[in-house]
Amino acid sequence: MPEGNVIHYHARRLRRAFRRSAVRLDSPQGRFSEGAALLNGLTLHAADAYGKHLLLDFGDLRWLHIHLGLFGTWRIGTGAPPAPTGQIRLRLRNETHFAELRGPTTCEVLDIAQRDALLARIGPDPIRTDADPLLAWARVERSRQPIATLLMDQRIFAGVGNIYRAEVLFRQNISPFRAGVDVGWSDFHALWVDLVDLMSRGTSRGRIMTVRPADLPTIRGAVAPAASRGIAGAGRRGRYDTRAYVYRRDGRACFLCDTSIEVTTLQARRLYWCPACQAS
Repeated sequence: MPEGNVIHYHARRLRRAFRRSAVRLDSPQGRFSEGAALLNGLTLHAADAYGKHLLLDFGDLRWLHIHLGLFGTWRIGTGAPPAPTGQIRLRLRNETHFAELRGPTTCEVLDIAQRDALLARIGPDPIRTDADPLLAWARVERSRQPIATLLMDQRIFAGVGNIYRAEVLFRQNISPFRAGVDVGWSDFHALWVDLVDLMSRGTSRGRIMTVRPADLPTIRGAVAPAASRGIAGAGRRGRYDTRAYVYRRDGRACFLCDTSIEVTTLQARRLYWCPACQAS
């Protein structure tokens, strides 16, 4: 599932393409025909991401709410849209751009009450400048659940997914199994600041990179042969080898201490960590 940085990246591209223009909407697939008809011809005023949720403001107290889920994808281009192919749930067009949405978990029109109810369920988003980390801290400091579980709770940390969870805990040398009540303010604050930095940079790049520049020479020297590197032609398992410390590196040596990276399942998601670097 795309993490929050990807949704913010899409929101920025949609703003640049459609903001302040009258947008034509249709549903080539047919599953969103009624919703598209409600918004067709209206002006897009804003496109904002809140964690993994995208909200397009079409005025008249109507918002288009999209959650990509596991299979949703955007295709955004310039010029006239090509002839529809495949299952296009929603298509947006103006005089200069088009966008095609396929396979989202959620694609719906919300009124103001529904929008407010949605936002009330979403925790602070580290990428948003209006996010209040104290709201997340208030829940973390009272919880006996592992911090790895809390980081994936979208009511606490909006937009954080499996990659950012594993990587930020490694970067801060925090055991993923430490209970929230035992994290402490200083460690929580360091986690939040690191998430703000990592996820914001992930938004501008449109991809996730979590390795500190100072560690890159060590990592590059440790990864061999080319087939296992995060470069063109590498297999899916090797995709993050030079862009992440622990994610999908189970069974391999930690770049910083040579301990074998471990993996387990926590609440139906795979969790990666270094038992030496993250001993407490």
